[in-house]
Amino acid sequence: MSTTLTSQDVRTTWQIDAAHTQVEFEVKHMMFAKVRGRFTAFEGHIDFDAEDVAGSEVEVSIDAASIDTGQAQRDEHLRSADFFDVEKFPKLTFKSTAVRKDADGSLRVTGDLTIRDVTREVELHVTETGRGTDPWGNDRVGFAAKTAIDRRDFGLTWNQALEAGGVLVGHEVKISLEVQAVSQAS
Repeated sequence: MSTTLTSQDVRTTWQIDAAHTQVEFEVKHMMFAKVRGRFTAFEGHIDFDAEDVAGSEVEVSIDAASIDTGQAQRDEHLRSADFFDVEKFPKLTFKSTAVRKDADGSLRVTGDLTIRDVTREVELHVTETGRGTDPWGNDRVGFAAKTAIDRRDFGLTWNQALEAGGVLVGHEVKISLEVQAVSQAS
């Protein structure tokens, strides 16, 4: 879906609505099954400049302890020093460094993702999914974004070798975001 902007939208700050946003991930387990999870506590904003997309900015902070895979024992392991080490590193953060519009109207948002004490550049492929006014008069916008990272690049190296070959936890993590945000001008 393409980004649809009007001249009224020159530069708008959008606050991410955590109640209507999903921050989800997927990773292979035992080389053949997928485990999906999400983070339930986060905040952030999008400063979107319709006339100069390159001048737009995105900043997000995620509570690492809010990880939820639907299995309490696994979630506790993911919070431990083997993975996110939430006692020492309570937040995952993303801060954009560049935004550009592709020929099809979608956006590429490049930025610094920090997990634990490691920061790496990642690129999000973003599409605007719609705009509207809610029943209380607030302007809202939706975005969908995807990327993939190698968890080892962020110090998430814990694993177990499998007897039949391969490893217990895959290296690639697919990240998917469904974001709804509220205009701060509303």
